[in-house]
Amino acid sequence: MSPPHRVVLLAGPSGSGKSYIAQQTGLPVLCLDDFYKDGDDPTLPRRNGQIDWESPDSWDARAAVDVIDQLVRHGRAEVPVYAINKDRRVATRRFELAGSPLFVAEGIFAAEIVGECRQRGLLAGAYALRRPRGATFLRRLARDLAEQRKGPRVLVRRGVALLRAEPAVLRRQTGLGAEAARGREVLRRVAGLLAADHPPRVG
Repeated sequence: MSPPHRVVLLAGPSGSGKSYIAQQTGLPVLCLDDFYKDGDDPTLPRRNGQIDWESPDSWDARAAVDVIDQLVRHGRAEVPVYAINKDRRVATRRFELAGSPLFVAEGIFAAEIVGECRQRGLLAGAYALRRPRGATFLRRLARDLAEQRKGPRVLVRRGVALLRAEPAVLRRQTGLGAEAARGREVLRRVAGLLAADHPPRVG
């Protein structure tokens, strides 16, 4: 028997517009950034003596998949609330699908769990957002400054590094099973998935 719900995974480089596109689908949205590890976790990866938050190892993939599994099978789950400016989880919240057959799970590491979600029968589709790198850089910097995620100098330095790394990020995400697509393409694909789940009545 097919599960009552399925997940659409939405990956893409930081600042590529994942949250915006996810909201535009009109579906419930699970933010996968809430599954980062706490800043004092001894398993966090490090580069040049600093925590490497761009590494998938800074993120709790197992916890993310377990929550997605609960949502697919039961339509509700307790999810963490992560404060990026504090580098830790600060609360939990109830997340419910309210009968929606699909929901979106979006985040820069979403592609890391495509294989596991597919194997468990949870997956409806997986996409990696692509857009011009300069636009992504500006969008990301404006967002991070507005949210005071880190100091301005750190954010600019990080932004330049991410700008250079973006092609490699997309190659990794597509290699893991996410389909590269523009925002409009993602919205069309999701609309098609919804139509397949709810075919029009005849007569």
